[in-house]
Amino acid sequence: MPPKLPQPSPRREIFSPVEPRRRTSIRLLHRRAIVLALSCTLWLPPSGLLFCGFRLPPSREASADRRSLGGGWSGGRDATVPSGKMRCVTTATVPARGGLQRILGLAFGLAVVVGSTLGVGILRTPGLVAAQLGTPAAILAVWIAGGLYTLLGSVCLTELGTMLPQAGGYYVYARRAFGDTIGFAVGWTDWLTYCAVLGYISIGLGEFLAVLVPSAAQIVNVVAVAVLVALVAIQMAGLRISSRFQEITTAIKFVAFLVLVVACFVLSRRVPAAIGAGTLTGGVPPVTLAGVVIALQSVVITYGGWQSALYFTEEDRDPDRNLPRSMIGGVLSVIVVYLLVNVALLAVLPVATIARSTLPAADAAEALAGVRGRQLITVLSLISLAPLLNAIMMIGTRILFAMGRDRLLPARAAAVNAGGTPVVATLVTTAVAVALIATGTFQRLVAIAAFLLAVNYFVGCLALIVLRRREPRLPRSFRAWGYPWTAAIVLVGAAAFLAGAARGDTVNAGIALGLLVAGMLWRGAMGRRMLNAKC
Repeated sequence: MPPKLPQPSPRREIFSPVEPRRRTSIRLLHRRAIVLALSCTLWLPPSGLLFCGFRLPPSREASADRRSLGGGWSGGRDATVPSGKMRCVTTATVPARGGLQRILGLAFGLAVVVGSTLGVGILRTPGLVAAQLGTPAAILAVWIAGGLYTLLGSVCLTELGTMLPQAGGYYVYARRAFGDTIGFAVGWTDWLTYCAVLGYISIGLGEFLAVLVPSAAQIVNVVAVAVLVALVAIQMAGLRISSRFQEITTAIKFVAFLVLVVACFVLSRRVPAAIGAGTLTGGVPPVTLAGVVIALQSVVITYGGWQSALYFTEEDRDPDRNLPRSMIGGVLSVIVVYLLVNVALLAVLPVATIARSTLPAADAAEALAGVRGRQLITVLSLISLAPLLNAIMMIGTRILFAMGRDRLLPARAAAVNAGGTPVVATLVTTAVAVALIATGTFQRLVAIAAFLLAVNYFVGCLALIVLRRREPRLPRSFRAWGYPWTAAIVLVGAAAFLAGAARGDTVNAGIALGLLVAGMLWRGAMGRRMLNAKC
């Protein structure tokens, strides 16, 4: 009888990405051969022995864990925490009542992408674009170009999302590619940006409500805080409730925009004349290169929010399958709606009128239905903000959760309640947003948010290239189409947008850069001691 081989420990060990590879044992080769044979038979990817680029022990427990997690990590009790680029293995127990729940599917992925992207911007931006471009053809061409660029970005970042299906978004990719210091800087500025936007949109919701109910104009801040408290209640009810709220409100918003488009076409008889006309007179300047650049920048900003599904891959039942469909399908849906809205506005108003308008959708609705039409646009704006606020709240909490789990923040930030909601992260995010509303400092933070988002987007695109070169064997269920050309186009575009944002607002760009450097210095001073103590 052959001697019994020692059984591997059921504890999962996760090694640093830069740790030298160990020689594969004969037993591991045998197990890989069995997994490969079963994979060929069952049409399953033979990647069960690799977990986000870290090597797992060849045990049945690890294989079962890989199948249940789908490549992610719930970070529950007795979970091991990777120590960045340190050449050591660390284990840390996260004080949580539970872990993130893998219950999300394609419906939520589409809802969070569409709900975060489709908003008030499309009701305003057509006026900014028309002010730079003189013909309907040029206007539609810029919206198509911005949509295609957004689609390329979604394709590139989808590869990162399926390769590293963990909560945290840009933070996860920056930390994996560039280490803890840059990862921390990206993570905390990304979270701070979402806190500022959360406060800003809450104020915007209160102002829209004041248009319908004039008495609410005196308590806009109170309304904003009440909205945040209601969102916290939804989050604390659990992931099932908050995700269902996202799906329902996004569906209502999507249908409302389609109703707006149909109403413009049905109630207007100027569709052929408006779209078929050439350069329309009445104060619209001719098309110039500078005008195209400004218009394209405004369009790309309006497409912002498409990356939201990346923050929830750890909670997706099948991120390898659902994330590409959510990202690409969501972006395509938004492109179609944006084009339809622009065509509908051109069917009602001439380009010159749109160019002079600060809210073209309201002017078009008023032309069709009088004052009541403008009120309906206000209602549409309120509807569009509900899923956006919910998505931003959920995204911000996932960033803090991921940083707390990796011990770049206090581990209590990774505490999760029985419903799958990061409790501490939700309370901290809400408290910061309320503080920004009370002090009014969210206005300055929102002014630098565009620059910070551009920086994080640039770092994310760069991480794709770095990980392709440094870790080519990392399992990738989805690969960016046309790589490296698509990645190069996206990276150059992100760099150009970053340079334009810095040149257009040097003061806020300097503040944003200072926040990034401050985060890196804080991490270098305080975090290194913690990592050395673990080793």
